[in-house]
Amino acid sequence: MPSRRGRYRTGDEALDERILRLIDDARVTRDEDLVFEMVVSALRMGREAVDRGDLKLVNAALKELRYSFLVFEPYRHVRKASIFGSARTKVDDPEYEAAREFGRAMAARDWMVITGAGPGIMEAGIEGAGADMAFGVNIVLPFEQEATPLLAGDPKLINYRYFFTRKLLFMKESSGFALLPGGFGTMDEGFELLTLMQTGRSAVAPIVLLDPPGSTYWESWLRFCETELLGRSLISPEDLSLFRLCHDIDEGVEEICRFYSRYHSMRYVGRRLVIRLTSPVDDDELADLNREFADIVAGAPFERVEASAGEVEDDDVPALPRIAFGFDRRAFSRLRHLIDRLNERAPDDPPPTSPTPTPSAGLGPQLP
Repeated sequence: MPSRRGRYRTGDEALDERILRLIDDARVTRDEDLVFEMVVSALRMGREAVDRGDLKLVNAALKELRYSFLVFEPYRHVRKASIFGSARTKVDDPEYEAAREFGRAMAARDWMVITGAGPGIMEAGIEGAGADMAFGVNIVLPFEQEATPLLAGDPKLINYRYFFTRKLLFMKESSGFALLPGGFGTMDEGFELLTLMQTGRSAVAPIVLLDPPGSTYWESWLRFCETELLGRSLISPEDLSLFRLCHDIDEGVEEICRFYSRYHSMRYVGRRLVIRLTSPVDDDELADLNREFADIVAGAPFERVEASAGEVEDDDVPALPRIAFGFDRRAFSRLRHLIDRLNERAPDDPPPTSPTPTPSAGLGPQLP
């Protein structure tokens, strides 16, 4: 069990003891070491005379995150897909209809959707899924972005002051992503999402780029990536496998849902990456994996493992079969290939579309 005090301290033994007593008085009964360190950070910033503006930023961000975690907590067992796209898209645009149909189709698969809660593509996604199956993470701006009336009074509508806290929740809470045509904001969200997955700071998840019939938006974007990014060796060829361009809504929905047909989630345990599945890997498949993906193995080869002590303690789907290997922690695009390979042998009867996500299923693989 971790120390109740944590390793990060004030430097004042008596003050540390008072913080511990405060935590006891507040009836904090789990993860006391982390709560201790958060209190220590606040006190150290106060003693270091951090600028008031910086303190206001930290204070507002912490409050936004605390409230967001509270709102999402009752829905941890449901997979969610984020929908990105322009706030300026009109109701009669093909992109609006595509977003609405995508939201409706995902809700029919028992997925919830998360949008920016504004007009245009965001409102279309909520309209399609229905308010009961939608979250709105709205950014408060002096112009353009007002929360959709579709979620008026809904506790699943959250207003954010900062883009960075809002984007964190998009990435953390989503198991899949759909991007429709949009402006700077959509480009920002799309490139950040790809960067986080490319570098392993967010778990690999399905990303679909939806170009409705007649639209060339994502085709043009892809040509830019192939010509300017890949052509100049600024990305690797494998990086283009982190997303799929789809012209058909059903194709996009299937791309996201198929990703979880056998693969469930992943987590680092020590120096190995553990991958949890809905069906076990036999000896022949294990041998195939060690041969086909030897280029990303650094250390221990692929092998079947039992749930680690940390996974059991966290109730991190310990009953699921799992494999583990020494991942090089560089080739995250190849990791997507590995997941696709595992899904090729998905059982004929697919698992429920809303399996229980785990502590590591949100913002990237985590250490125990």
